[in-house]
Amino acid sequence: MRKTRKKKTKPNYRKSVLRLPHLDHSKAAVLNSLSSPGSRRAYAFAMDQFIAWYCSEPRLALNRTVVLRFRLHIESLALAASTINQRLAAVRRLAFEAADAGLLSPDLAAGIRRVKGAKQLGQRLGNWLDIDQAGQLLEKANGETLHRKRDQAMIAVLLGCGFRRSELVTLDIRDIQTRQEHWDVVDLAGKGGRIRTVPMPQWVKNAVDEWMSAAGLTEGKVFRAISKHGKVWGRSITQNVVWCVVRECSKRIGLECLAPHDLRRTCARLCHTNGGELEQIQFLLGHASVLTTER
Repeated sequence: MRKTRKKKTKPNYRKSVLRLPHLDHSKAAVLNSLSSPGSRRAYAFAMDQFIAWYCSEPRLALNRTVVLRFRLHIESLALAASTINQRLAAVRRLAFEAADAGLLSPDLAAGIRRVKGAKQLGQRLGNWLDIDQAGQLLEKANGETLHRKRDQAMIAVLLGCGFRRSELVTLDIRDIQTRQEHWDVVDLAGKGGRIRTVPMPQWVKNAVDEWMSAAGLTEGKVFRAISKHGKVWGRSITQNVVWCVVRECSKRIGLECLAPHDLRRTCARLCHTNGGELEQIQFLLGHASVLTTER
């Protein structure tokens, strides 16, 4: 009786040096696994930074030592600890997706997972304005041009309603409704898909009405792009426009490092100093935990 010879199977040696197509494939898999647009934007930026650094080095193997070298590289850029940890988290996800696709050894991916993040000493509170600075910011944003009317309305919504950038750019005219004799932004979809109704003070509504009247808007998104010729075009704006507007208006009052989220902090701080309860401010800002509001 003849013995059947077993076919020799070639061992499946996974790669340790990943090429650009493999990295792009793993990057796409990471982005497809994220549901939040903000997370996708942050992870895409972090992975692009790592891929650019990784491909600039001569034939590096993707392992724990290389990721430690990348950590030293981003630490040399004087970034905050939270930013460094976010970049490293994106690299870990990239390595695990490569391992799941059979492009990287699971042992190498496990080693990359053991790379520790940067320690954050203390707690960052961010910036906020007092009542006088907030008034000056609104006053300096005011003007007769279409740009100035839009910018003042945007600053007013950020200060008076405590919106995030993503919530501001997606604000629709239909969302602004009157309820019980006052104006509200109804069913606002915030971070994590949480729905809330935000009261809109009358002075904020006046600024928004002045902008929409000058722009001739009756439907769609509240805030639109403005061309070089001073005409409204497009159907919305990007979050980068919000950054530029806040930075430009803050420079007029002598503040160089003011971010849109600082106006959200200002809204919370002014509500608290005027007697607002933490639970009310938590509902206003759409925080999942009251601990975030306390901080």
